[in-house]
Amino acid sequence: MDHREEIRSFLKTLLLDKGDKQPFSDDASLLLSGRLASVDAVEIVVFLEEKFSVNFAELGFDQVLIDSVDAIDALIPAVNK
Repeated sequence: MDHREEIRSFLKTLLLDKGDKQPFSDDASLLLSGRLASVDAVEIVVFLEEKFSVNFAELGFDQVLIDSVDAIDALIPAVNK
């Protein structure tokens, strides 16, 4: 499974846990649109730090950075791609 598929799978699980079975595209807003909540943002951050070594201490946190598969993919260090 490539990293984008892992991200999609993780986000799909978060959505399913909320009962949201609607499909989403890689550029679809998930947090800012309200499909996911701020508590889900914390789960996304932990997932990215543990799985892909994304360092939010260096980046700072902004929900825009983790709002879609495309946005999340842009954060993953090149060494993990």
